[in-house]
Formats: sequence, C-alpha cells, structure tokens
Amino acid sequence: MNKQEILARVDHTELNPAAKWEDIATLIDDAITYGTATVCIPPCYVKRAVNYAEGKLPICTVIGFPHGNSPTAAKAYEAKCVAEAGAKEVDMVINRGWVKDGLFEAITDEIAIVKRACAPA
Repeated sequence: MNKQEILARVDHTELNPAAKWEDIATLIDDAITYGTATVCIPPCYVKRAVNYAEGKLPICTVIGFPHGNSPTAAKAYEAKCVAEAGAKEVDMVINRGWVKDGLFEAITDEIAIVKRACAPA
C-alpha cells in the first residue's frame, strides 16, 4: 500500500475543544491537499466546513464526545442537526459506563436510535 492509498483511508481530525475556525480551515485545506478520506471536526463547525470544502471533501463529526454519557435523546438530536448541516459521516462515542455495566442491549438500542436520527449520513 502506498502513501496515497493510506491517506485515502484516514480521517484528518481536529477535536480540540479550543479549536477555532482558522484551525478547521487549515485542517480542511491540508486534507484536500493530501487526499485524506474526511476531516473530523467539532459539530459546531460542520455547516461552515461543508460550505468551505465546496464538495471537495466529506465532512465528519463526532457526537457524545468525549465521554459518551450524554442522554440518548441528546445524541439523537445532535446527530440529526449535524446531518442536516451536511455531515456525511457521524461518529458517536458510546457510553463507556454502560459498557462496564454490561448494558450491551442499551448500547445497541442507542446506536440504532442515533443512526435513524442522522440517516443517510
């Protein structure tokens, strides 16, 4: 596998809570230059990033970040909002407390709810 094939599978990511628009724009520019799969950015920047990237790069975001312990309804609403803003990929942090408690059915149910909320992303 060559460098370009590897980069085409990488999400170029900036999830620092102190990231500002300039950081996100630079990330997008670099991702386009190097041909990464997506950029993964904070949800608040999705709409602006979609417009800035002008279709040259899919925008990814993550909900429930970083701990995954937001209520399911909040995660579903956040997923719906970012999908409507143009995110093509929505990653979600699962509730790690539920994992430790062995609540795998609750985790599976939450994933299904969030997936429906942001379809087709």
